[in-house]
Amino acid sequence: MQRIRSLAIVSVLSVLTALAALNAAHAAVSQTAAPEEIRLVVGKSTVINTEYKVNRVSLGSDTVVSIVILSPNQIYLTGNELGSTTLTLWTGNEVSDVFDIVVTPDVTHLKRLIHEVMPEENNLKILSTGDSVTLSGYVSNTTNLASVLALAEAAAPDKVVNLLSVDGIQQVMLEVRVAEMSRSVTKRLGINLVATFSNFSVYSIINNLTSYNAKDNVYEMTEKINLTGQYRSGSTSFLGMIDALKANGLVRMLAEPNLTCVSGESAEFLVGGEVPIPMPGALGNVTIDYKPYGIGLRFTATVMSSGRINLQVNPEVSELDYSRTVAVRGYEVPTISTRRANTVVELGDGQTFIIAGLISDSMKDNIHRFPGIGDIPILGTLFSSKEYESNKTELMVMVTAHLAKPADKNGITLPTDGYVPPTDSEFYLFGLLEGQGDTTDDRPAPARGAAQPGAVVRPESGFDGEFGHSWPK
Repeated sequence: MQRIRSLAIVSVLSVLTALAALNAAHAAVSQTAAPEEIRLVVGKSTVINTEYKVNRVSLGSDTVVSIVILSPNQIYLTGNELGSTTLTLWTGNEVSDVFDIVVTPDVTHLKRLIHEVMPEENNLKILSTGDSVTLSGYVSNTTNLASVLALAEAAAPDKVVNLLSVDGIQQVMLEVRVAEMSRSVTKRLGINLVATFSNFSVYSIINNLTSYNAKDNVYEMTEKINLTGQYRSGSTSFLGMIDALKANGLVRMLAEPNLTCVSGESAEFLVGGEVPIPMPGALGNVTIDYKPYGIGLRFTATVMSSGRINLQVNPEVSELDYSRTVAVRGYEVPTISTRRANTVVELGDGQTFIIAGLISDSMKDNIHRFPGIGDIPILGTLFSSKEYESNKTELMVMVTAHLAKPADKNGITLPTDGYVPPTDSEFYLFGLLEGQGDTTDDRPAPARGAAQPGAVVRPESGFDGEFGHSWPK
């Protein structure tokens, strides 16, 4: 019996010892699985104080953190570079503590620097997550956004998480006006004479009013002639050809392209078309290339602080000119007359800049004379040609920028609003292209010039054309 009791006691003690060992192992595993975290700022130091004496230290990476043991109870740590590592401490043969050491950027210095540079930004949050800097909140404009990102990238190169949003109006509507007045004056006088006698004839072709046809041995009149006269007596005849022209020309051109885009983005606008241009290729082949023309606008707008708007603008107005064509492989290709400007300006909301202007005054005066005879007074007029041409051009390009908000569609009228198709009697009898009756559209027509509150689409005065179109004010 006594032996059985001894065996039972020994068994109980063995079980208790095993349970204690399991608890100790579980505690060690738990301690290792959930280490304490120590956060260091790069370039800064800290001291770890322990209640036990440490006789062994292990550091995962000495490049991220450097370590100095001051005493068995004090350990000095310094953050060298961004990153993380593990610090393990032993007491005797047992692991006493495990620390996760994370070296983060110095966001305190970054916060102070941003506050000194941009004190008006109060909705900005700066957090350090591991070896990166996280930016969240709002900034007032895109200029400050770029400045904040530049400062953050200096603190944590290539490890900046940008969660910032830009507050306020960040849409820009650009109005461009291209106005041109061109005046031309042309005066031309040329005289050709043809005298035919029984045995010989005399031709005067100094003014190119006639052309010689070698095949038929005759002189043919050109399209420049607008007056001819002939006198004939027997075998003698006199023929006179006069090119007399006086022309005044006036060209008025006004283009007003408008375009809206988000701050920091680029926008492009073109109303016109593309003209096919034949291009000579290899082996006598002809390929077709297309050249755009019309009213175009390209710009990039950036909303800066205090409502200032930085604009990189490139307006263009071009048109086909059939008076100066180029022959390419049998095709008559028109030239393109272009007015273009490309510049960068800065202006406030609603302000206007004249970005380009031109005043051109050209004059050309040509006199062609037959040597000797052309210098004789009065008679020399029959053997000379005079041409006078004057061109005056005035061109102006203006840009106006607005901070724009979306508008309610019920507050905007379209060029097609109010149009009524003509009836048969209105079209055939009266030649009307628009009907005079009520519109068949069931939608209520919005008031002209009406706009919803806060809908800043075009703050300037509206345009009322023949189609009843008006911009909201």
